[in-house]
Amino acid sequence: MDALEAARRSNLITDGESLLVMLSGGADSTCLLDVAVKLNARARALHVNYGLRGAESDADEAHCRELCARLGVPLHTERVTLPAGGNLQAAARDARYAAAERIAEGDYAAAHTRSDQAETVLYRLATSPGRSALLGMAPRRGRLVRPLLEVSRDDTRAWCRAAGLEWREDSSNDDPRFARARIRNEALPALGDRAEAAIAETARQLRDGGELEREVLRRVLGTPLPREHAEQILALADRGGTGFVDLPGGTRAVVEYGRVRFTRARGTPAPPAPPAPPAPPVAPVELRIPGEARFGDWELRAGPTGEVALDAAALGDSVTIRPWQAGDRMRPLGLGGSKKLQDLFTDRKVPRERRHSIPVVDAAGEIAWIPGIAVGERFAAREGGRSVHLAARLAPP
Repeated sequence: MDALEAARRSNLITDGESLLVMLSGGADSTCLLDVAVKLNARARALHVNYGLRGAESDADEAHCRELCARLGVPLHTERVTLPAGGNLQAAARDARYAAAERIAEGDYAAAHTRSDQAETVLYRLATSPGRSALLGMAPRRGRLVRPLLEVSRDDTRAWCRAAGLEWREDSSNDDPRFARARIRNEALPALGDRAEAAIAETARQLRDGGELEREVLRRVLGTPLPREHAEQILALADRGGTGFVDLPGGTRAVVEYGRVRFTRARGTPAPPAPPAPPAPPVAPVELRIPGEARFGDWELRAGPTGEVALDAAALGDSVTIRPWQAGDRMRPLGLGGSKKLQDLFTDRKVPRERRHSIPVVDAAGEIAWIPGIAVGERFAAREGGRSVHLAARLAPP
């Protein structure tokens, strides 16, 4: 794709608006600076010299000075000494962004391309798997913009050649000590010619799908939902665990293990409404051994086969299937002590609204098994002893 058209379509470079371009001297940032000039932005450039490659680093800086003089763009340079040890590339990135935040009058632009996007997705999947890894880099993050995410590294080089602009090659891009260099030079080529475009397009579609998720939140809430609040809710859902976001009008979005529900924020009086009838409690039932029993939406069975094997002598002739009660504790197999059921549910990421519907297998006042959660230590099958198998499943509708 043509770099100028891609940048124009991104709507991230505005005619007459200040834009600071982070300029390394490579083909990507050289292309971006030239495109910004052609789109009539009030372009300035920032070059950070880390001094990591000796004379090569100084030559990069000299090249940036010559390029900016040719294009008529003011250049700000900084020399930075990075701390020893740790992730050198991450430290360089942080120093570069900190300088841009400090001196930019408006937005500042990075020359990340579709090629960088594909490498970023693969790198993040290898180090921090999850939905956020697949999203890759956003076109905008605060004041940081990336107008060239739709063009490849080959496209930026083609642009520079056509414009008669020289660029510098960073030797560290071929250094196998860096994971990104191995992804660029080994992993992506091994996946074939179409891999880069396919990975980047997947990230774009998933990121666009975030707009659908935000629209779903707005529809469920039934009132306008500011984008920043929707982003906070989705970020909590991606991270897992529990949390909440207070919204305008006294509403609170509660996130529990990827599920979102809306309530009134604490201290905010709820609008008057007729009281809802309480949900009928699920009555305890007896499960004979062997035998079957129905508990709410669950069907349980004791017999020669099943999900777990328990000690027949410890269970006795029958057990009681009952709901969770406040203060319930058990001694889970392998824990070496007792634990509240509430804490076990939290550890297993069971949403609060589901906890009272899960069957608790009670043997003479002691919890023997909770399907999908834990087996009581005293009730685990013993080698050489007689065992009974228990099974539980949600009944078909």
